[in-house]
Amino acid sequence: MTSFQPPENNRPVPKVDHKINCAEVPERFTALLTPLLLLTSIFFVNFISRIALAPLMPKVKAELALSHAEAGSLFLMISLGYFATLLASGFISSHITHRRTIMFSSMAMGAALITTSFSTGIWGMRVGLILLGMAAGPYMPSGMATMTTLFHFRHWGKALAIHELAPNFSFILAPFVAEVVMYWFSWRTVFLVLGVVAFILAAVFARYGRGGEFRGESIKLSSLRQLLSRPAFWIMVVLFSLGISSTLGVYTMLPLYLVTDHGLDRNWANTLIAFSRIAGLGVALIGGWATDRFGPLKILRIVFALAGLLTILIGLTPQTWVAVAIFVQPIIAVCFFPAGLAALSMVSSASERNLTVSLTIPLAFLMGGGAAPALIGFIGDMHSFGWGIVLVGGLILTGSIFSGFVKLRDQGGE
Repeated sequence: MTSFQPPENNRPVPKVDHKINCAEVPERFTALLTPLLLLTSIFFVNFISRIALAPLMPKVKAELALSHAEAGSLFLMISLGYFATLLASGFISSHITHRRTIMFSSMAMGAALITTSFSTGIWGMRVGLILLGMAAGPYMPSGMATMTTLFHFRHWGKALAIHELAPNFSFILAPFVAEVVMYWFSWRTVFLVLGVVAFILAAVFARYGRGGEFRGESIKLSSLRQLLSRPAFWIMVVLFSLGISSTLGVYTMLPLYLVTDHGLDRNWANTLIAFSRIAGLGVALIGGWATDRFGPLKILRIVFALAGLLTILIGLTPQTWVAVAIFVQPIIAVCFFPAGLAALSMVSSASERNLTVSLTIPLAFLMGGGAAPALIGFIGDMHSFGWGIVLVGGLILTGSIFSGFVKLRDQGGE
């Protein structure tokens, strides 16, 4: 069974039992900052491609004559594809190494995005979005495996915080990119541009990327049974589902919520949402520092309590105050990921980490990134978007309780 042993002289690691020795990786955090930024860039395109539909949704919904529930279900299509290939990511990386998995994912995303850009109907969109989710899926476990073996474990909080700048920049830039492109072209051009960029980054990583020249661990029945029997695993699935709901789940439906329930112009709604995410860039780094300083579980309890209350306020406040709630909520919610990913890396041993990520993230993304928007859209048809957001906020609040039941492993011996 292979683990996350870093390669020597860019040679693949033999298939023998071994453990990571943290003394083999550089102590200085800045020594490997460049490859970390390249991984972050790939993650940025991976993430923005999956949320670009959110600022485009008012236009897409009108053009394709969709109901609120049908609009929300499009994000479920992305999540279903993402769920499928994330589960298979261990099988892929166990055959072609983590490095090649990262390149494969980026190239497949380019093809899926370009395919989606040519869709002209609801079924073309559904197929294209499922393919997009499938292409994006293999990156996360391989990216995490590569990153956590490039850096000493004491720097994981900071490395993960920088890596998590990718979704934060995506949340900011997606509305701006959508509005700028739609000023001159169709909304389909957004997918076309992102597809070309994905191909370019795959080529850059092939030439200049570091790490990942070792194989992952495919899902084995014995390992699967052992992992599924651990309460900590299921608690992490719940926590990541709620964390993703507080960021991605709410974000995807905000443009429709502001346009439909509050009567805002689409351009102004997207601008407001984009600016509300700017503060999250700095806060994510603070969250990484706080995770290293106070431990991930303490940070998670605070984040879930505050993010849940603020999400409820987004759904309840009148138009005069809704902008304030939209600005404050992501500042808190963004702190989940440095702490959540650090905790996820610490609930299992190094040899099981890839399997843990490969099972936790797809289940959580399916619920938080797919089911949550679909639920908000469904309640939007039945009553209003606001009440859908309130319900999701109440669920997020429960994360502060579940966080108290997680038991972390000591990483010092790995």
